[in-house]
Amino acid sequence: MSTDLIITFCVIGIGIFLFVKDYFSIDTTSILIMVLFIVAGVLNPEEGFSGFNHPATLTLGCIFVVSGGVFHSGILNGLSGHIIKLAKIHYVVALVVFCVITALFSAFINDTAIVALMLPIALTVCRETNISPGRLLMPISFAALFGGTCTLIGTSTNILVSSYAKKYGLEEFGMFEFSLAALCLLFIGFLYIFFIAPFLLPKRKDEASELIKQVEEYVIEIVIEEGSIDINKTIVNSKLVLDYNVNILSIMREGILNYDLGPKTMIIKGDVLKVVLPPQMVHKLLDVKGYRIKGSKLVNNPDNHNVYEVIIPFGSSLSEGSLKSMQFNRRYNMSVLAIRHRGEIIFDKLSSVKLMEGDMLLVLGQKEDIKNLEDKKLVVTLSEYQKKKVNLKKAIPAVLIGLGVVLAASLNFTSILISAMIGALLMVLTKILKPIEAYNAVEWKVIFMMAGVLSMGTALEKTRGDELIAGFVQNTLGQYNPHITLSLLYLITFISTNLISSKATAALLTPVVISLAAIMEISERPFLVAVMFACSLTFMTPVSYPTNTMVYAPGNYKFNDFLRVGTPLNVIIWIAASFVIPYFFPF
Repeated sequence: MSTDLIITFCVIGIGIFLFVKDYFSIDTTSILIMVLFIVAGVLNPEEGFSGFNHPATLTLGCIFVVSGGVFHSGILNGLSGHIIKLAKIHYVVALVVFCVITALFSAFINDTAIVALMLPIALTVCRETNISPGRLLMPISFAALFGGTCTLIGTSTNILVSSYAKKYGLEEFGMFEFSLAALCLLFIGFLYIFFIAPFLLPKRKDEASELIKQVEEYVIEIVIEEGSIDINKTIVNSKLVLDYNVNILSIMREGILNYDLGPKTMIIKGDVLKVVLPPQMVHKLLDVKGYRIKGSKLVNNPDNHNVYEVIIPFGSSLSEGSLKSMQFNRRYNMSVLAIRHRGEIIFDKLSSVKLMEGDMLLVLGQKEDIKNLEDKKLVVTLSEYQKKKVNLKKAIPAVLIGLGVVLAASLNFTSILISAMIGALLMVLTKILKPIEAYNAVEWKVIFMMAGVLSMGTALEKTRGDELIAGFVQNTLGQYNPHITLSLLYLITFISTNLISSKATAALLTPVVISLAAIMEISERPFLVAVMFACSLTFMTPVSYPTNTMVYAPGNYKFNDFLRVGTPLNVIIWIAASFVIPYFFPF
């Protein structure tokens, strides 16, 4: 075994460890792996950075722009009124409507964007019909995963695997080549979601509404009186903040209400502070000289400051930072009242909490400031859904361009990369998207993650590690026929995806299964499809796929909820795929 091969396996091992332990964000870990390969000399700089100009990465970036153009045009918002009207009829109707619509659009548009659109609509239905969000949001996420497997552009994993096939001199997958197989799995999955999942899904209350009620109980007004130790001190150095973990929202001074509080803002005698005070600190503060506590409520503020529930979506730059490090209050002109972080509700020491994708925040701010956060794709608002008007001047050409991209690739007029590039360019030239909007439509976190994980496949190929692993797998599974080998590979893939990212799993296993098929002297097609499906259809954990993470907090789920509902579904789909894939893609 060569030194480069040993180093390759060590770097991949380090990468898998970091993916599982979640010390860094997925894209950071991916880039770190790429840098380690370059520094160790396994890959030269050109090979290491080749992931950025890999066809899969370029195609994905262009697809983000195309789907962003369709999404930005508002065409999907035109359906929201009909969705809400139908969904209010009955829970079963709501379940079917949301799942079918989500799956349909996820086949052609970025699934995280579709789920981001469906979340506030679904929560509106839940609040008006007393349906528990937990009974609706997880099925919506699962439906997005099923829909994404139906076309080549449905998920980035499909594009990645198809591009790998071309790199190895194999034929690329067509736009709808695996659609029939995917639809069979979708049908089986929907049977489970409609007839079995409702008995397993939790029926907890709306977490956002409960959070607001709890926060209102802890919001009080503190009058700074003579003798207070905090008089003429800055907020950050005040006893209230340092000793009592008070989150100061605003200051009323001489009849003027001020929300623009910075580290240099002073506290003076007579100030009335509106604060969020941890319940265990209220009684302690009552006995301290210089503070007088008054009651207060958050709702119906006369100055247009209201409470909004938002979540941090996949790719948001708010993740992996703290409120303090990003100076959230000053930069975005709003205050965070509470955070639901990985199942834990946090009211105190909010500024030091490390925010993550899927966290739900209760923020106090103005409508225009919330819209600013949404426009920057920093948050998704979960408050009552407001229907937006459809701009037909943009919607019609956007849909036509999207259809043109799909048809050009599916009819083999050109490759998916070329058609996506032309489609992205047309979205800008026709002014459906401004250049900055096109830039913002790209999920750069996914792009960097894709470029990073591709280095693993490049290193395996260069050091012949893929052939070594394939030989080991063939020797281990060689006693079985191809059908059993495919089934076991599917099992290994979906378990790996639940532990590390789907892109990393695909980048590692795609070159291996191609080499395995060559050793076994059978078609590589069924193995590649198995990797595609197994990487996307992951239901067992809230962190296995971005859409699962997005619904985690608003659905008030616990980790065990995904295990209870998702594990049987994963097993059923694994068994079904073991028969469906070879039927449509013979060995």
